[in-house]
Amino acid sequence: MKNIHLIPYRVEQVTAAPPRIPEGVRMIQAPELWESAEHGKGNVVAVLDTGCQTDHPDLTARIAGGRNFTHDDGGDPERFEDYNGHGTHVAGTVAASLRDEEGVVGVAPLADLLVVKVLDKEGSGSYEGIIAGIHYAIDWRGPEGQKTTVISMSLGGPEDHPELYEAVKRAVDAGIPVICAAGNEGDDAHDTDEFAYPGAYGEVIQVGAVDFDRRIAPFSNTNNEIDLVAPGINIYSTYLEGKYASLSGTSMATPHVSGALALIRNISEREFDRELTEAELYAQLVRRTIPLGYPKTAEGNGLLALDILNKFEQLFKILSNSYANGLDRA
Repeated sequence: MKNIHLIPYRVEQVTAAPPRIPEGVRMIQAPELWESAEHGKGNVVAVLDTGCQTDHPDLTARIAGGRNFTHDDGGDPERFEDYNGHGTHVAGTVAASLRDEEGVVGVAPLADLLVVKVLDKEGSGSYEGIIAGIHYAIDWRGPEGQKTTVISMSLGGPEDHPELYEAVKRAVDAGIPVICAAGNEGDDAHDTDEFAYPGAYGEVIQVGAVDFDRRIAPFSNTNNEIDLVAPGINIYSTYLEGKYASLSGTSMATPHVSGALALIRNISEREFDRELTEAELYAQLVRRTIPLGYPKTAEGNGLLALDILNKFEQLFKILSNSYANGLDRA
């Protein structure tokens, strides 16, 4: 059986001083929702990846727990340090902390992170490890009874593994949205056969990538299971040795959506005054997308735009007032 791997990605730049709020976080309009969504507080996003630099100043306060399912560090399950950089970068996009004029800020800066290390320092892991990691995230309970509310996976493999599929379905049945990268083997926006698993499963939320000009990334896989797109080129986030890096790939688009679901969950469950099912959370996510004009196989429902509902409401009020004023003048 083949191993499962990181979705291929590019390291564009490593720096010591990135932008305070990365452009990707701004592009999906996350800051506009921070106050109403309590910055994602109360959510736990399980990041299944290469681990995390646990003492990174932007991440250490956000880590609620973790486990190692690889052979790194002798297979010690209690050590989930990142020796690759990918997992640390993804974690930062999800939930890098708000700090006074320092570091970067993630999409949901008060959400917590469950670091599930399923890929080793080379970016490779077994299907058994991925499956065990998903079940661990589902069953995990924090010291105060916290539960995983989102699972984020920027990884993929060529095989449709029955046990992997069952693990994904178990998470969704438990009310946990599973967010997966579409993959970076794209070469034709009209090709509908560019699949990577688990992203290709209908039960997951599969994320493609766009640049900051809202153009589909040339590497972004296209298939009939794409759900939406998010920023995935030149994405700044946390990196190894307390540094920051700009990376590109659908791996970088995925955590934008994972963090966004923490914000959406807080807003929507307050509005409905109850817990929402995974299907209901997905519906609330899709409501916050903008079609870009590409084939559905490339963009799904469109670009994530968290504040779009507020903008529609404002526009509706303006139009309604204009209409009413017009009637009065008549």
